[in-house]
Amino acid sequence: MDTDVLIVGAGPTGLTLAGDLARAGVPHLVLERRSAEPNTTRAFAVHARTLEQLDARGVADELVATGRQVPGIRLFGVAEVLLTGVPSRFPFVLVTPQYETERVLAGRGVEVTPGAAVASVAQDADGVTATLEDGRTLRARYLVGCDGVRSAVRGSLGLPFPGKAVLRSIMLADVRLAQEPAETLTVNSSVGAMAFIAPFGDGWYRIFSWNSNERPTSEPVEFDEVRDTVRRACGTDYGMHDPRWMSRFHSDERQAPRYRVGRVFLAGDAAHCHSPAGGQGMNTGIQDAANLGWKLASAVRGHDGLLDTYEAERHPIGKAALRASGALVRSGIARSAPQRALRMAVTRLALSVPAVRRKGALMVSGVGISYGDGADRVPDSPLPDGRRVYQALRDGRFLLLGTPHLDIGAWSERVTLTGAAPAADRITLVRPDAYTAWSGAASDTEGLRAALAHWCGGPARASSAS
Repeated sequence: MDTDVLIVGAGPTGLTLAGDLARAGVPHLVLERRSAEPNTTRAFAVHARTLEQLDARGVADELVATGRQVPGIRLFGVAEVLLTGVPSRFPFVLVTPQYETERVLAGRGVEVTPGAAVASVAQDADGVTATLEDGRTLRARYLVGCDGVRSAVRGSLGLPFPGKAVLRSIMLADVRLAQEPAETLTVNSSVGAMAFIAPFGDGWYRIFSWNSNERPTSEPVEFDEVRDTVRRACGTDYGMHDPRWMSRFHSDERQAPRYRVGRVFLAGDAAHCHSPAGGQGMNTGIQDAANLGWKLASAVRGHDGLLDTYEAERHPIGKAALRASGALVRSGIARSAPQRALRMAVTRLALSVPAVRRKGALMVSGVGISYGDGADRVPDSPLPDGRRVYQALRDGRFLLLGTPHLDIGAWSERVTLTGAAPAADRITLVRPDAYTAWSGAASDTEGLRAALAHWCGGPARASSAS
C-alpha cells in the first residue's frame, strides 16, 4: 500500500475529507488533475450547517471574515426566506468565492499532488489501485472520488449518472453595480429569463443569468447579453458595469445510484449535481466529506462496520437537494405568462405560512438535516469548561454529554467526557460530525456500552460499572 486513503480531487469536498483524515492521523494522498491555481470559481454560498461543520474544525470564523453575511433569499420579488431565526451561530448565508473556502480548508495541514489525473481505478479484496494518465499507479486501502461531474472514478466503477439537463447555457459574471440590490440574495424572473444576484461584500457581485435563447457552452459570453437578461428578469440591470470574469455552463440534475462500491466511495459532484439555485452544491459535498471522514478513519483502525452508513445517510440528502434546487429553478423559468403567474402565486401563498417559512429556512441552511433513527443535529451548547460543543469536537473524537454510570476508560482514546448533561439524568453520545449517535438515561450502562461498541469500536480494555 502507498497509503491508507486516496482522495481524487482537491475541491472543497476533497479538501474537507483530507483535513479530517490528517486530523485523525490517517495516511492519505490527495490527487488533483489541475497543475496550477486558481480554480475557476462557481460556488459562492456557504450555509449555516456547513459553517457549523467548519466550526467543529476550527476554521469557520476565518472563512466568515472573507465574505459577506446575507440574511436571506428573496424569491421572485414576492416572498423572502429569512435565515435570521435559524438556531445557529451562523444565521445567514456567507457569500465568499470558492477559492477562499478552498484556501481555508487546505490550511488544515492538507498536501495536494497537482497534475495527477486519474484515468481509472480497480479494486480487489485487499485494496484499490488508481492508474494515472501518465501511467503511474498508486495503491491504497480505500479510495474516494471527489472528482466532479465527469468523475473518472465513477466511470471506472461502471455506475450510471442518471438525470437530465435542467438549464442550458447559464451565464456567469462577476460585475460591479451602480445600484445596490436588497441585502438578501436576489432571485427574480420573467417569461423566458431568470437572474440570481449575490454580493461578495467587496463591491463585486456574482450574477447567474439564463434566457430562453440557449447557446452552446463553447460560445463566449457577451456582457450585453448578461445585462439584458438581468434587466428582463429583474426590471433593472442595477447599472451593471466592469465585468472581471464571465463564463457559460450547463446545469444538470443527476445522482449516482450508489455512493459506495466495495472500497471505493463517491462524494460531492461525483455523486450528485444539480442547479446552482439555492447554493446547495458545494455545501452538500462538504457535508458528504464531514460524514465520511471519521468513518474511514475508524475503518483504517479496524472498525469498518460504519462504512455502509455513509451511503444510507447521505444519498437521501443528495436527493433532497436535487429536488429543492430543481423546484426553485422550475419556478423561475416558466415559459408562459399564465404559468409564471401560477407559480408565483403558489410561492407567495406557501411562504405566507410561518411553519413553511421556518421549514424552508431550516432546509436551505442545512440546520434541519437529520439522518433518522435519532441521528439528529446536536446544538452548539455551552460546556462546563467554557467551551462550546463544536469547539470540543475539534479533535475529531466522540463527545459524551452528561455523567454516565459507566466507566468509559476503555474508550477514553476515542471519547471525550464533558460532564454537561442535555437534560437531568440523561446522557448523549455525539458523533464527530455533530450528530447524535445515542441518547439515554445516565443509568443505562448496557445501552451506553452497546452504543460505544457500535459507534467507537470494541473497548481497549475491560470497563466496569460503578
